[in-house]
Amino acid sequence: MSMKAMSSKEVAKKVMNKEELFILDVRNADEFEDWKIEGDHFQHLNVPYFELLDGVDGIMDQIPDDKELLVVCAKEGSSIMVAEMLAEKGLDVSYLEGGMKAWSEHMEPVKVGELSNGGEMYQFVRLGKGCLSYMVVSGGEAAVIDATRMTDIFTGFAKEKGVKITHVLDTHLHADHISGGRAIAKETGGTYWLPPKDAGEVVFDYQPLNDNDEITIGNISINIHALYSPGHTIGSTSFVVDGKYLLTGDILFIDSIGRPDLAGLADDWVGDLRETLYKRYRELSEELIVLPAHFMIIEELNDDGSVAEKLGTLFAENHGLNIEDEEKFRKIVTENLPPQPNAYKEIRQTNMGKITPDEDTQREMEIGPNRCAVR
Repeated sequence: MSMKAMSSKEVAKKVMNKEELFILDVRNADEFEDWKIEGDHFQHLNVPYFELLDGVDGIMDQIPDDKELLVVCAKEGSSIMVAEMLAEKGLDVSYLEGGMKAWSEHMEPVKVGELSNGGEMYQFVRLGKGCLSYMVVSGGEAAVIDATRMTDIFTGFAKEKGVKITHVLDTHLHADHISGGRAIAKETGGTYWLPPKDAGEVVFDYQPLNDNDEITIGNISINIHALYSPGHTIGSTSFVVDGKYLLTGDILFIDSIGRPDLAGLADDWVGDLRETLYKRYRELSEELIVLPAHFMIIEELNDDGSVAEKLGTLFAENHGLNIEDEEKFRKIVTENLPPQPNAYKEIRQTNMGKITPDEDTQREMEIGPNRCAVR
């Protein structure tokens, strides 16, 4: 029959539209178990490539003939070979163009909503990594928040919208992915903002982002109000945008809460985390729409592909916000931590400007799922 390439963008559309897809993943079992392409209606079969070197006869009875078929590997090469064998057996089959490396880097822009005076809020969903970035657009200008290292996605989108990026902000010093904030600011001439308590070791110039700072985007005023909210890191800062959206960084997610241990200080920071979640956030309007910097599971995506929920709903439904006993909270948070993110120490050093890995090394450093939440 036929074999063709399927791009990460095409796979992303299937995730967003909740379509069916059967994925034959030919990576090793440990890689597959650690990280795979998630979709509401995706089915998976993991058979390592080396088991298929003599042919695919042994797995033909496990592949449905009524579902679209995609073969996936790390970089593309192995999946092409397996897809060719399946096509020779009479199947219509696709392989993932660029493999899981390409999937890790793809970002899908989603319009979250309108801001006052014609402004707009966009969320960039990195489906393969669980990262969420943002662009606030107003009056011909834009601010980018928690950008990834794929900076052309943001500069290209701004160009498409006909706006100039004037401010770039990070909610904290990231440990699970490399920030594109400095690079975007350098390219566009925008101001790069970083919480000073997270910037003690950085080796570059930045604008300190302090509690109650106001940043105005465009000649039509859309204010970004900084709210100091430590716990994931000592400098973590949330943003209230236009009195409507709460960008929580890695402090609060839709289905979980942030981990406090990525600097090895879980016992010290767990108290800060509780104070942010149970006091600082409680003083805010429950009508604020929470926009986190990550999502953990595909079920957190809304029907439009966005990851967003009212703060009041999270107070009612997020388990991490409903542990009344402080000692129980401390125990749950410090004893239910997933493995550290891949290469997180090197990622932190990169985000401090202390090391500058080449592009291939940066890609390798980020491979795998995000692990910013308490389980």
